[in-house]
Amino acid sequence: MKLLRNIGLTALSLLLMISCGKPTDPESLMPDNTGGYHIVKKYATTAFAQDIVRKDKILYIAQGEGGLIIIDIQDPKNPKTLSSITEGVRGHSKKIALKDSVVYLAAGNYGITAVNIANPNQPNVTVSNLNMKPAKNVFVLGDYLFASVSERGVKIANIGYPTQPDIRGRIITYGYAHDVAISKDTLKLFAACGEVGLTVFDISDFQNGFGVYPPIISVNTPGYAESIVISDEKSLAFMACGTAGLQIIDYSDMNQLHIVGSYNSSGYAKELKYRNDKVYMTTEKSGLQVFDVKNASKPKLIAQIKTEYALGIEIDDKYIFVADEQEGLIIISIP
Repeated sequence: MKLLRNIGLTALSLLLMISCGKPTDPESLMPDNTGGYHIVKKYATTAFAQDIVRKDKILYIAQGEGGLIIIDIQDPKNPKTLSSITEGVRGHSKKIALKDSVVYLAAGNYGITAVNIANPNQPNVTVSNLNMKPAKNVFVLGDYLFASVSERGVKIANIGYPTQPDIRGRIITYGYAHDVAISKDTLKLFAACGEVGLTVFDISDFQNGFGVYPPIISVNTPGYAESIVISDEKSLAFMACGTAGLQIIDYSDMNQLHIVGSYNSSGYAKELKYRNDKVYMTTEKSGLQVFDVKNASKPKLIAQIKTEYALGIEIDDKYIFVADEQEGLIIISIP
């Protein structure tokens, strides 16, 4: 009798396992890891969205061979395209920066394109094929534009007259320059240099862009350094390092830079933003990842939002805006 009962219980258990899925099935193991963040809108762009910047309630998106698209987000749940432009925008626009009423597009061997967006309904190219090549990324500080130009380091241009950028000097980097950040006191430049990692340069003797900028110190990071943001208040640099994920570098002592924390999750870490002790990072096929970095030595993944191919990112107080190569613009609410 006991034997029959055990046989019956075993059969019932097997039946339940079949109907509910094996414990090793991905669906049965997959937790809800969105952390309260959720997608409020997916909005198709006219081409392949690469990077994104925001000014007030308008987004500007670099979209590869599709040039620039401008989108109104007064209502984030109902974005509207204001205009787009390809005429005069040469090459594959991969990165974007904004100053006043001009956006700058980095397009590899086609250099930099400047687009006047004073009237977002009628943008027009004012400078095409600016000789800062191969332009991997672009960063604007005051009247100066810093273009990361791969093996050629970082080139500097004065953009005080937006229609007549004046190329000045350059910073010779180790490795392939992909992104830069500048300290709040404007005395130091931090360069993300691909396989080499992070190098810090002294730019205190700037000389209107014509100075000589010696390296201060470098630190090798695992993976491939693609993007960097810094927190001067905490003397921390946050880096997206490809297959090595998030790397956090302490630069409180410029004689002894060191990696203080890291998190290697799924995907290829591409671009990141830092805000209120959190890092928001795009990871291509693994979408958007959000980290709590209040304790920099132990960063914690608190959310992962799946998208097809997340590249560029922008944030404000309420929303995260992702430029996804396959899905276009993705708007995610912050809990």
